[in-house]
Amino acid sequence: MRPADGHSYDVRSDQPGPDDAAHPDETPADAVDAGTEGPPRVEVRARGLVVTDGPLSRRVRVALRYDPGSEPPAVRFVFPGGSTWTFPRTLLETGLASPTHGGDIDVWPCGRVQTVVEFHSSDGTEVVQFDSSALRRFLRRTYAATTPVSR
Repeated sequence: MRPADGHSYDVRSDQPGPDDAAHPDETPADAVDAGTEGPPRVEVRARGLVVTDGPLSRRVRVALRYDPGSEPPAVRFVFPGGSTWTFPRTLLETGLASPTHGGDIDVWPCGRVQTVVEFHSSDGTEVVQFDSSALRRFLRRTYAATTPVSR
């Protein structure tokens, strides 16, 4: 999968940084990175199913990331190999309930428990299906990371 260049919703990263390492296929793990200052960055690892025209689909581990300092609020989907897609958090949230489109990304519910995220680039289209519960859990954590704590 190769993200499109030049579109405001997409970020291309061919050279993975230290935060973008491929994830081993293990039990899903949720993490909140406390960092050194500011609100914590959120990362949830989710399993996706890459849907193809052929008879075989393949599972991938995707790191769903959110930096509370991003403005406007944006989420990042980091795939094995360092391919990264960044798009507005509201696009993901809206797509859980009804079909939505933003830039080179489409999101829509698929049945009662799945959500499809479709990524378009000059190299083609990649369709990835996720459990909606994993995406909702991720979104809840992003909002919790930006909500001020009252003492």
